[in-house]
Amino acid sequence: MNNLKFSWEVWSEVQLQRENGEEFLRLSAVDMERNRLFFASSANFVYATQLPSPQIDGAWNKTSPPASAHLIDLETGDFITSLEYLMEKESLIIGTSQGLLLLYSVDDNTTEIVGRVEGGVCCISPSPDGDLLAMITGFGQVLVMNLDWDLLYEMPLDDLPEDADVHDSVPSADHSFEACISWRGDGKYFASLSKVHDSFPLSKKLKVWERDSGALHSVSEPKSFMGSVVDWTQSGAKIAVVYDQKEKKQCPSVVLFEKNGLERSSFTINEGIDVTLEFLKFNCNSDLLAAVVRGETFDTLKIWYFSNNHWYLKQEIRYSKEDGIKFMWDPSRPLKLICWTRGGRIITHKFVWVTAVMDNSMAFVIDGSKVLVPFSLSLIPPPLFFFDLEFHCAVRDMAFCSKISQNQLAASLSDGSLCIVELPLIDQWDELEGQTFKVEALCPGRDYGSLLHLAWLNPLVLLSVSHFGFAHSNCSKRTSLDGDVRPGYYLQEMEVRCSEDRIPGSVTCSGWNAEIFHQLYLEEVVIGIAPNPLTKYSAFLQFDGGKVFDYMSKLALNKPVGLQRCDDMFFLSSCPWMNVAPVRAYAQEKPLLFGLDDNGRLQVGGRILCNNCNSFSFYSNSGDGMMTHLVIGTKQDLLFIVDMGDILHGQLEQYENFLPVVVKNKKGDTESIFINLWEKGAQIIGVLHGDESAIILQTPRGNLECVYPRKLVLTSIVNALVQGRFRDALLMVRRHRIDFNVIVDHCGWPAFIESAADFVRQALEEQIEETPARELCVLTTLAKSSPPALEEALRRIKVIREIELSTATDPRQASYPSSEESLKHLLWLSDSEAVFEAALGLYDLNLAAIVALNSQRDPKEFLPLLQDLECMPTLLMQYNIDLKLQRYESALRHIVSAGDPYYEDCMNLMNKVPELYPLGLQLIVDPRKRQQVLEAWGDHLNATKRFEDAATTYLCCFCLEKALKAYRACGNWMGVLTVAGFIKLGKDELLQLARELSEELQALECSSILNGEYNEGVEKVGKYLTRYLAVRQRRLLLAAALKSDEQPSQPDDETASQASSNFSGMSAYTTGTRKGSSASTSFSTSTKGRGRQRNRGKIRAGSPDEEMALVEHLKGMSLTEGAKSELKTLLISLVMLTEEDTARKLQRTAEKFQLSQMAAVKLAEDAMTTDKIDEHAFTLDRYVQNIRKEVQNSDAFSWQSKVLT
Repeated sequence: MNNLKFSWEVWSEVQLQRENGEEFLRLSAVDMERNRLFFASSANFVYATQLPSPQIDGAWNKTSPPASAHLIDLETGDFITSLEYLMEKESLIIGTSQGLLLLYSVDDNTTEIVGRVEGGVCCISPSPDGDLLAMITGFGQVLVMNLDWDLLYEMPLDDLPEDADVHDSVPSADHSFEACISWRGDGKYFASLSKVHDSFPLSKKLKVWERDSGALHSVSEPKSFMGSVVDWTQSGAKIAVVYDQKEKKQCPSVVLFEKNGLERSSFTINEGIDVTLEFLKFNCNSDLLAAVVRGETFDTLKIWYFSNNHWYLKQEIRYSKEDGIKFMWDPSRPLKLICWTRGGRIITHKFVWVTAVMDNSMAFVIDGSKVLVPFSLSLIPPPLFFFDLEFHCAVRDMAFCSKISQNQLAASLSDGSLCIVELPLIDQWDELEGQTFKVEALCPGRDYGSLLHLAWLNPLVLLSVSHFGFAHSNCSKRTSLDGDVRPGYYLQEMEVRCSEDRIPGSVTCSGWNAEIFHQLYLEEVVIGIAPNPLTKYSAFLQFDGGKVFDYMSKLALNKPVGLQRCDDMFFLSSCPWMNVAPVRAYAQEKPLLFGLDDNGRLQVGGRILCNNCNSFSFYSNSGDGMMTHLVIGTKQDLLFIVDMGDILHGQLEQYENFLPVVVKNKKGDTESIFINLWEKGAQIIGVLHGDESAIILQTPRGNLECVYPRKLVLTSIVNALVQGRFRDALLMVRRHRIDFNVIVDHCGWPAFIESAADFVRQALEEQIEETPARELCVLTTLAKSSPPALEEALRRIKVIREIELSTATDPRQASYPSSEESLKHLLWLSDSEAVFEAALGLYDLNLAAIVALNSQRDPKEFLPLLQDLECMPTLLMQYNIDLKLQRYESALRHIVSAGDPYYEDCMNLMNKVPELYPLGLQLIVDPRKRQQVLEAWGDHLNATKRFEDAATTYLCCFCLEKALKAYRACGNWMGVLTVAGFIKLGKDELLQLARELSEELQALECSSILNGEYNEGVEKVGKYLTRYLAVRQRRLLLAAALKSDEQPSQPDDETASQASSNFSGMSAYTTGTRKGSSASTSFSTSTKGRGRQRNRGKIRAGSPDEEMALVEHLKGMSLTEGAKSELKTLLISLVMLTEEDTARKLQRTAEKFQLSQMAAVKLAEDAMTTDKIDEHAFTLDRYVQNIRKEVQNSDAFSWQSKVLT
């Protein structure tokens, strides 16, 4: 959704050799390598000149050297009919009316005759690769030759009768252009138009020829084609021709054919019936089609663009009839057009594509004399539109101004007139849909010149660049300023007023006036104008080369009028796309001027921001118009969102030069700083500011798409939260499926709690109207909650049922469905048994019966239960329902409330559910009963071996004997002696109690120490065994290497180390983790190996005796006979002290140690007798299992007690 805008125009002139109209230019050619233009005149002169450019010539070429002129010496009556430049020969190929083929070298001024063609030359067309020349002769023959001037093949152009003679016709000066050849971009085919003889009116056919053989590939049906206009797109998809429809009393139409000769599409040029269309040409990108339309009073150059199956007229330039305008597209620059006139005037036009979407997201698409308004309230791709504006001729440029209360559009037309339209506010556009508004020109008869770069400074001041006295501006109405100004570019400032009374909500299309009150002559070419949004009377002007000036309006108070150079805002090159972003920096507002040049370099402040940009726009999340983000689309089809703060502070490293680089965030997770666009070539055409946070993209096919980058969405949500707009934040979170926690996490939980009331009030600001459907939705929500809120749903149904049973008229009844419908809806969504239990939980037996009936349950199942409950007192009924639903806390409350007769049931419930003891103490106030509850609670704690808690509970109810036993059971001697003092035991009893306590504590302490030693011993056994296997494996590998003499001087330590690593990942004498063992190898060396044999010397790592020393050390770790005897005695003592669990734990630990030691010794002995160690077979766990089976009942384990096994 773009418009084609003039970027700049420059002029130059070829001084013809003959005056008074005796000579005029007829043909042209171009040398792109050296930027040269060649022209052939009617007087057989060939002119060579440089292509005009703004860098060299400025707006008007007066200083460049004149064009060189060379006369081609031809016979009298002969003239030039064809002119082409051959890059391979660096010369011009010239064809004449009498058939001469001349090779003319401009640099040497030499002419060589390379051939002669019978009947004369009508046209010459080199192939795209420059290897072949195709030409049409005056006799209607098609000739194809190479650059060695050898004829490859020849065929007739027209389908002549058998008795026809091709020599009957000779070309004349008036018909020298009645033939044309157009090549396809790849050079495999070429097309031309041929006449159909004996047809009335005269018809023609489109023929497509093959390059290699000259065979006719395809031919169209006979049609009334206009002239010999034919052009093939560079892409090869379409062949453009023109239909002459005078017989149908219609204007000519452009028709597109395919290679197979079938018509593909067409469009009308919307002109009079008598016009003719000439010089139809596609640009090098095949996206623009230009043509010259010859009218009665003036000639018109029209440029069309194809999108969404519609041809838009994007530009129209008028020329006088005397100019006889012709044109050519630049072969390498698709938006550069070179026009020239019969009198030698050369005009170079440079166009740029600009978005049709304005800052406030309105869109205005130019299509000839219409401006389509496709979307603002809705997203409608052109050629569809919401409404349209119709002007009396084609629109060349336009500018839009949107303020709080005004929307104004200014449009300059191809005839030099100016139009102003005022549109209503957007919220009043509903009535405009589908309408067409005809716009009147300002001051009919007044010529404002050829206006370029329109820009509003404010709703009353319009700024533009105009030029007078050149080329196409001469065909418009003469201006009153002609006598006062010299030809050239002028910066014009106009004051706009409306003389009519404007009706609110309507479109004002007439009554406007514009007076030029200031004019400034410009020496250089203006590339663009960008109004400064921070002021009402200034704008930035960019001249060619990137120079930027600040223009201050004459209406500005206390400000110097004119141009002031901005050295801090210049560009490094000319930037046709320029825009100003107002930003806030360091609590001050300032304008940032961004520019994008033709090479994709996005610039700001004299530096390059991005090297691969294809489009950009700005986004603002605030209501004051300050831009907060820059949106960049790159040539790699990536979308970047850049904070303006990062640009101001130069912190752009995170964007990785705007290339597809995946970076890591603070958490170490990878994340993309860009968005991949789904279609190649998609461009940014606009954004939706504020909470919309959307970017509008258009694909090359014309489709419009809206994307919502997560970065902009989160920024909008945060902005809404900061401003206290909780409802807007909630809607954005819901719409974009953002985690709802962001609402709380942004400011933190304490801050959210403070604003919770405001949040709820805003969230419920617009409640949904209460209807039966709403109530069913509420029931659905409750039923599908996690967990389901079935009781709340049944309460709502109960309210509905009470309203139905009420005799009084209740206005709420119309807002609810029936109770039966509501209940069936709830049963449909939930398990019927769960709904029945929820109804019981409400203690409403009638509701429970209704639920049971509607769930189609057998009455025999639920009626007895409900009848029994109905016969009970209320509290007892509630107690039984609670028991059934396992709501024990509620059951306890109800049974306590039932009174003393049910105290036994109360105690039974607490004994059954011990978690209820604390609640029971809160509910029971009788001291005697509280003592009983405490004693029962202590008994429960004692039974579960929570002796400390049990003793404390016993003390609370003065059960001192039980408290003494509990303290003694947990080994708390202080507690035992304290309680003994409370009981007032005698001296002898107290001493006996102390001795018993001492023995118990000693036994327990000894048990604890032995448990630790045996666990440590298990770890050491595993560690030494692992080291032994590693040493043994290494020794075997070294022995094998020495035996094979592979490395007699130095064994392969690396191989041996790698192999042994399967058994050990650490040294035997350092802490670590051993593979293949269930025991950890980290240990403490503080214990002394009590009850085991003493070590037999220190083990030295790497010594020759290390292997045997490890085995001996393992054997020495076995239990001695004395240790076994002491262990057995200790086990018996623990049993006598009622510490059966402690004794059992000690016996298991000692058994584990002894089995591990014996298994390790056995494994080591087996490993010594083998030359290969299997890491799967030689594992400690496997040997422990084998040893357990072999020696379980042997004397080695005679210390064990069978009762503790």
